[in-house]
Amino acid sequence: MIELVIDSIRVGLRHYRRVVVLKEKDADRYLPIWIGADVADAIAFRLQDVSVPRPQTHDLMSNLIAELGGSVTSVVVNDLKDDTFFAQIHVEHDGKTLEIDSRPSDAIALAVRAEVPIYVVDEVLKSAGVVLDDEGQPIEGAGAEVSTPATAEELEKLSAFRDFVSGLDLDDLGTRAD
Repeated sequence: MIELVIDSIRVGLRHYRRVVVLKEKDADRYLPIWIGADVADAIAFRLQDVSVPRPQTHDLMSNLIAELGGSVTSVVVNDLKDDTFFAQIHVEHDGKTLEIDSRPSDAIALAVRAEVPIYVVDEVLKSAGVVLDDEGQPIEGAGAEVSTPATAEELEKLSAFRDFVSGLDLDDLGTRAD
């Protein structure tokens, strides 16, 4: 598994969809994942220490886990099927590790609250990771290990994502000060 950090949350100018951009902790490979506006806000509020008058859903999840005697130890983006990412929330409870199925966006929102690491399995990063050139443009094939050329059907499936990424303002990607 490879540890990731949240690089940024972006809004596509063409479709106004949100994407959370995760960055490999010890390298310059990125994993963009589309997320809903509500979860994007939940992640951003926590990262920016914005207080809200009532607990949000992810605060409730965190509080429930703690009240039931558990603790979140990590989250893992563990699969990619049919252009959909999957994740697990790892919870320690009574000496056992529970692996709870989750959307990546919810897992990430919980991870920022619990201040735990975010991981991705190697195969997911190899197939969906993006490496950028000096001008912030994706380098074709650099994030993935490609054994056979993509079919026309696969390229068509990726066209919406390619359009979305091309509409992002990536000029400052990777330049955020921690």
